Amino acid sequence: MAQGTGSINSDYKDWEWSADAGERARLLQSPSVETVPKSGERQGNSLGATSALGAVFIVVNAALGAGLLNFPAAFNMAGGVAAGIALQMCMLIFIIGGLVILAYCSQASNERTYQEVVWAVCGKVPGVLCEVAIAVYTFGTCIAFLIIIGDQQDKIIAALVTEPEGAGSSRWYTDRKFTISITAFLLILPLSIPKEIGFQKYASSLSVIGTWYVTAVIIIKYIWPDKELAPVEIPTSPSTWMAIFNAMPTICFGFQCHVSSVPVFNSMKQPEVKTWGAVVTAAMVIALFVYTGTGVCGFLTFGAGVDQDVLLSYPSNDIPVALARAFIILCVLTSYPILHFCGRAVLEGLWLRYTGVTVEEDVVRERRRRLLQTISWFLLTLLLALFIPDIGKVISVIGGLAACFIFVFPGLCLIQAKLSEIQETKAISWWAQVSYGVFMVTLGAFIFGQTTANAIFVDLTA
Repeated sequence: MAQGTGSINSDYKDWEWSADAGERARLLQSPSVETVPKSGERQGNSLGATSALGAVFIVVNAALGAGLLNFPAAFNMAGGVAAGIALQMCMLIFIIGGLVILAYCSQASNERTYQEVVWAVCGKVPGVLCEVAIAVYTFGTCIAFLIIIGDQQDKIIAALVTEPEGAGSSRWYTDRKFTISITAFLLILPLSIPKEIGFQKYASSLSVIGTWYVTAVIIIKYIWPDKELAPVEIPTSPSTWMAIFNAMPTICFGFQCHVSSVPVFNSMKQPEVKTWGAVVTAAMVIALFVYTGTGVCGFLTFGAGVDQDVLLSYPSNDIPVALARAFIILCVLTSYPILHFCGRAVLEGLWLRYTGVTVEEDVVRERRRRLLQTISWFLLTLLLALFIPDIGKVISVIGGLAACFIFVFPGLCLIQAKLSEIQETKAISWWAQVSYGVFMVTLGAFIFGQTTANAIFVDLTA
């Protein structure tokens, strides 16, 4: 893609918020990434320290997570192995394309985070919508994480108590609401309060190991199944053609690493779009193998009876699976503060922008506001997690938002970036890129609208 000339969108300058935007860029950087300070032009001695191989690992780290637990159910909704793999492969083209577009627009706008790129390229209205979407997405993901903790704890407790699996509910200390609450208050809340979360970068590496272990267990359990496992029905086609689209939120939720991709790109030693294309292609292929292995083997093991969280389909007393549950709990315990941190930073940026107060002037009240934001966020997510026990309903909602980050906002950025180029004649490649951007926006809007409407009118009202 050819670089545009000059400022892409003058509306962004009208807000006169460049200094605070830099502060918010620093706040929203991935805990595993250290980027250089924003300056007018890149200098030879100010390039990032991340190699291409390191960037591959960071992108894989950002993509892999607890979302893999829902892939067997997504294959079931899609109508079988062939349909599930084909759907992933088709979407992967646009997922990689969106990551490359964001890198291109980051270079053109000289911005360092996802939402600042959207602000600079598309203007204030899409910029605000993007920030609100990030806040809602991180909020919903935090709810999903708490539900996952409750699901896995239920199974672990059932294996520890001497009574049958369903009998633990009669004891107050094994009640799901109590176990989620005590875990959240003792472990998650203290990790969410600090202003900086750089210490989380070590825990995130352990989380990646945990997701690989979960995938390995699901594959091994398919190859060597338990003897008492009864034969299951394996669907080979979707119930309706619309059911295929219901699998898209899970895929979008699993592969969504776009929000954290811009800081990763800018942290590279050679932040070039061509190099970045190779990095994200390698990373997404790795993620594809992990998700496909989990989805195929989990689906073939349990068929149409697979749970939304595949680990819930296994017996409570299975020791390798119990260890996988412990890894998943650790993964979400360390991921919740990171997601909350990103959502809180976006809310803080919106507050500072609309009150007209600079970061330097607001230092005195920052701590009090941060405590209020953190406690309010924590209590709301905990309350909703206690009364929404089905993670599939949450994934349906936030998966539609993930489609916006993958399709809609990158597509808008590409369209606006190409329209801003000053050319006397438009080449075929220019028209092709604009058409591609329009298609991405249309596809993303359709996925978001269809999945969100389905979640609201079918799942949430059931």
